Order: sequence, then C-alpha cells, then structure tokens
Amino acid sequence: MESNEIFQKGQQLPKKWFTGNAFLNPLLDRDKNNEFSVGVVTFEAGARTNWHTHPKGQVLIVIEGSGFYQERGKPARVIKKGDVVNIPEGIEHWHGASSSRNLVHIAITNFKNNIQVNWLQPVTDNEYASVAL
Repeated sequence: MESNEIFQKGQQLPKKWFTGNAFLNPLLDRDKNNEFSVGVVTFEAGARTNWHTHPKGQVLIVIEGSGFYQERGKPARVIKKGDVVNIPEGIEHWHGASSSRNLVHIAITNFKNNIQVNWLQPVTDNEYASVAL
C-alpha cells in the first residue's frame, strides 16, 4: 500500500472465506449503542470474498484502489476510491480487488440475531475472470 495510508493493514482474514490475501483492521466493535461493527478491509490485487449475505445489510466506503462489487445474477460493477456501496440485507454478493490494484474499504456491518455474515461458496476463477478483464 501507499505510504500515506490512514489505517494499518491488520490481520490476514481466513482463506476459507477469501481468495487471495485480504486483511482486517477492526475499528469499532458492536456495543450497547451500536448494532454494527466497523473495520478496514484491505484486498491485495486479485483478492476477493466468497459469495455471502448479510442478514441486516452492510455499507462499504472505498478509501483506496479499485475493484469490483457483484450481486448474484447481476453484472459486476467497478468500485473505486470515493464510492459508497449500500448492500441490502439477504442479497448474495461478493467484492474484492481488481487483478492489478489493491482495494481498501471501510465496512460497516450490521448485526441481526448476533449474526453479521453468512458465508457461501468461493467466487470461482472463471467468475472472477469474467469481470476482471
């Protein structure tokens, strides 16, 4: 990452939910005032989440780089620094870096019944290649 980064990279995220190298720096845990958590997620070039859903939705704020966001059955869209993605509850989706650049976003993730995310199958190399051209 660039030397002017705002947040540290954090700890590597589990390979069972991510393809490539992705890292999380937790900024705010859920507490008595907030039914959400906030963290900075860094995806190295080519890294991405598995398909997944959020029972109560999520907001992504892209702060560096570029990548992709895709909902199941819809075309992927490019996301870049300054973009805000509002992900509805229960929508299958994935997000991650482009094949040539890192992606860093702030993730604001809501809880519902103590659950933030339901992980599904990996995004295949063919699925990724079809959007990462």
